[in-house]
Amino acid sequence: MSMIVSSIGQGILWSILGIALYLTFRILDFPDMTVEGSFPLGAASAVTLISQGANPFLATLVAFLVGSLAGLATGLLYTKGKIPVLLAGILVMTACLSINLRIMGSANISLLNQKTIFTNAFLNHLPKYFDMVFLGLVLVAVITVALIWFLQTEIGQAFIATGDNVTMAQSFGIQTDRMTIMGLMLSNGLIGLGGAVIAQSNGYADINMGIGTIVIALASIIIGEVVFGNLTLNERLVAVIMGSIFYRLVLLGVLQLGFSTNDLNLISSIILATAMILPQLRKYFKLESVMKKGVTAHD
Repeated sequence: MSMIVSSIGQGILWSILGIALYLTFRILDFPDMTVEGSFPLGAASAVTLISQGANPFLATLVAFLVGSLAGLATGLLYTKGKIPVLLAGILVMTACLSINLRIMGSANISLLNQKTIFTNAFLNHLPKYFDMVFLGLVLVAVITVALIWFLQTEIGQAFIATGDNVTMAQSFGIQTDRMTIMGLMLSNGLIGLGGAVIAQSNGYADINMGIGTIVIALASIIIGEVVFGNLTLNERLVAVIMGSIFYRLVLLGVLQLGFSTNDLNLISSIILATAMILPQLRKYFKLESVMKKGVTAHD
């Protein structure tokens, strides 16, 4: 039971990344590779500050800010430097590797015997792993409600319009470059925050913890869409959270079958590929069924 609770808690925490990537990947239609750099950047910044005695909540806020700066860099390279989308993200992601080493001073830092956002009297009284579930739910609820409110504002609607059709948005006087930069900053800020929270949950930050991050975040989005089908924009944000939890439970099930943790990246890729193929399989079998009915009716 404790393993299931742990997986649910991990799913809730990792859903922060799914929600963040949804802003760029789905709404802005921007395949942002910065994710694999801003995630460990947020973790490195927060863990380094905490290890030096900083308040963990303040350190987590700093992680959001440095993640936003990574998004700003990608946005400027793309909008002002006219560098292709994928290359702009890859350049910033690569730069973050060196920056993270500079921040931490080593390949990893432990939070052993350090205070984190998970070490307070109330959470310590909860059953094992329930602290992750409780704090994760609070964070995700605040982020989701804030994003729902933001997307309903005038700026939020301009952001959505930019993702839908850049030319149309420009015809309405929307500064699409600014919307793109803002979206990348907000998304990567949340990813940096997610990195800080997950690093504190794990008890360490590592230079390589960003590898495969984009696959995990995409899996949350795709699984949520496949499982729950057609939803409103607000409902899709909630579906991403559920997709992240479902993804973690599937991983737990696979590991229980005897697979090694070294296979996690391979398993994650397979799960994501399967989830993306499922809609096509549904269409194929539906079409095949219709064709069979047509042949039967003709006979």
